[in-house]
Amino acid sequence: MLCPWRTSDLGLQLILTIFLEAASSNSCMDGKQTTQNISTILTEVHTLLSRPMDTKAVLCCPLIPLTNMTLVTWEIILEDKPACKLSYRGDTNETRETNCTDKRITWAFRPDQNPDLQIDPVAITHEGNYECIMAASDGNFHRRYHLQVLVPPEMTLFLHKNRTAVCKAVAGRPAARISWSPEGDCVTEQEYWGNGTVTVWSSCRWSDSNVSAVTCSVLHLTGNKSLFIELLPGTKTSVKLYILYLILPIILIIVGSIWFLKIRGYRKCELKKTEVPPVVEEDEMQPYASYTEKSNPLYDTTNRVKVSQVLQSEADGLGLPTV
Repeated sequence: MLCPWRTSDLGLQLILTIFLEAASSNSCMDGKQTTQNISTILTEVHTLLSRPMDTKAVLCCPLIPLTNMTLVTWEIILEDKPACKLSYRGDTNETRETNCTDKRITWAFRPDQNPDLQIDPVAITHEGNYECIMAASDGNFHRRYHLQVLVPPEMTLFLHKNRTAVCKAVAGRPAARISWSPEGDCVTEQEYWGNGTVTVWSSCRWSDSNVSAVTCSVLHLTGNKSLFIELLPGTKTSVKLYILYLILPIILIIVGSIWFLKIRGYRKCELKKTEVPPVVEEDEMQPYASYTEKSNPLYDTTNRVKVSQVLQSEADGLGLPTV
């Protein structure tokens, strides 16, 4: 931003000033002032100046010929800070600073050529009142500013339960305004932060089932933004989801049952493979041996021969005749 050019022609300068001030909404002229001397109109001008954070701002002094200027002073009053003064004396060509510690606030150019003030970059802490006072041979002239620092909010939009949507404008300065289309049953709240920014959120619910999508608009001095979101899927999608929710549990039960049976059968097979065959004791074989001896003819004949031989041996020993 550059201030209007300056000229040594006082008449032309005054005419330009009238047009510039009348064209702006910050003109200090009213019905009474229009009948006064033209130099009185330039005595005081009040301006509301809005600048986004991290941009450059240039504040202009009253438009008077610099050849008539003897002293120019900028008085800066910010919140929670002592008043800062920047001054320039034309007769001695000297500049002076009092309680001015912020190096982002400086003369825009050489004050003997252009006494305008520059803030680069603008921060939230720069919001406050600025006044340029020019002392000239034909009187003192003032121009006051109130600098408003703007911070664009971050916008978010998301769904909540029961056909409810939440729209947020986070950390804006000043506070943003939120509107909905179509309108619903809405509740809006604000949260203030220590740096002067404000978070605004609006929660809206639509009971009308015919409303399938909504739009949230965030209105702010730095610019407007809009987002839209669907409350519910379409009818076809809802039917598909209903069928899926109905069939899915049945499929899970079937798959789970098959898996359980497979695991159970696998465990049974493993138990059979690892089973140890029973050890047969000798006494348990005895009945089978007795039965074999009794039922086998060969074994019986052999037994008889052995008995006959024993009897013959005993008879020989006793001296008995054999048959």
